[in-house]
Amino acid sequence: MADRTPPLAVEELRALVANGEIDTVVLAFPDMQGRLQGKRFAAPFFLDEVLGHGTEGCAYLLAVDTEMNTVDGYAMSSWDRGYGDFAMHPDLTTLRRLPWHDATAMVTADLAWHDGTPVAAAPRQILRRQLARLAELGLTAHVGTELEFIVFKDGYEQAWDADYRGLTPANQYNIDYSVLGTGRIEPLLRRIRNGMTGAGLTVESAKGECNPGQHEIAFRYDEALVTCDQHAVYKTGAKEIAAQEGHSLTFMAKYDEREGNSCHVHLSLQDAEGRNVMAGDEPGGMSATMRHFLAGQLAALRDFSLLYAPNINSYKRFQPGSFAPTAVAWGHDNRTCALRVVGHGRSTRFENRLPGGDTNPYLAVAGMIAAGLHGIEQHLELPPPCTGNAYTGEYAHVPRTLREAAELWETSELAKAAFGDEVVDHYRNMARVETEAFDAAVTDWERRRSFERH
Repeated sequence: MADRTPPLAVEELRALVANGEIDTVVLAFPDMQGRLQGKRFAAPFFLDEVLGHGTEGCAYLLAVDTEMNTVDGYAMSSWDRGYGDFAMHPDLTTLRRLPWHDATAMVTADLAWHDGTPVAAAPRQILRRQLARLAELGLTAHVGTELEFIVFKDGYEQAWDADYRGLTPANQYNIDYSVLGTGRIEPLLRRIRNGMTGAGLTVESAKGECNPGQHEIAFRYDEALVTCDQHAVYKTGAKEIAAQEGHSLTFMAKYDEREGNSCHVHLSLQDAEGRNVMAGDEPGGMSATMRHFLAGQLAALRDFSLLYAPNINSYKRFQPGSFAPTAVAWGHDNRTCALRVVGHGRSTRFENRLPGGDTNPYLAVAGMIAAGLHGIEQHLELPPPCTGNAYTGEYAHVPRTLREAAELWETSELAKAAFGDEVVDHYRNMARVETEAFDAAVTDWERRRSFERH
């Protein structure tokens, strides 16, 4: 990553701590789900001890299920290994204020073992490795993520007590692009936008979406790692701000049978001079580099779906006519395809429409880069674009379940070559844990269909 000015410099932090404006520093890292895990430090202690030496965290934080239960099958952390620690080292390029928490700053951590070896299965490290491969070609990836969420008038505690049933959405009908609809909850949206600006993100816009209470706030694209770090800060901060306002919001991929929450990921490539190497004179304004990179996306899309759609619920988004993709296809400005080419000249890029609001951005972007590098290295050629309705076309189907995606991932030679056996095994186990938990659960759907009638 190029040298860049952090949102908050260490010298500024020292001054803010000295005059009492900052008294707390959060050190956090993204876990397998992309959630921020870490510690809150007294600011003077952070400056005196943690800034230069880091801190420790239990390695089980990358070896538990979504509910933080210890589970078997992970090589890095287990009862047999004693559940030891890994080291958390602050990445000072990510130091920022958190305006929605009084007197608080935050910094993102990289994870390493005590001998200094990076933790290979840590999402941030997985992305760093793919960015390093890209850098060997003199290229950097620029990324934008578009997260959708659904807002409810109920607070998180009320939602929990209600077992997440009968919640009241903040809007009662489809408000896609409706200024009136966003105006109804503008106090919350404005707090989120302004809070993220204060945390160093560049806000572009907010708009309503189709599902009642559904909204999207968009941020300016940036270098891949920066965007993913900001994505994690935003996702956590939006929930915290909603809770402070007595509301709740969810990024889950498919909350109900209506439109799901997407997280479309836009990616472009730049060379050392800052030129967009995806733009060119070929049909559609593409370059040969983009053609190969995009062909790699198609070739790896099914194998890498676990990185884009990591949960049981993720796969319920993929329904015909839903604006979520079902076909392994690409097209120019075609929202029925999994891959959509948009922009022109400097803005030429493609959009991966598979990820939902539950995606881990570090893993999703790492998958896209690894897929593109495969296309470049093998000089893969693009098939013709889809110019009609990809839902009804003769295309391979994206995986229909987490189980199918996990099997493709586990047996993928492409995944093993790009990420290594340790990473493949680690995330295959994550999927195994989730599918086994789901298989053992008795759902409301089963009770409604079976209680009296079976």
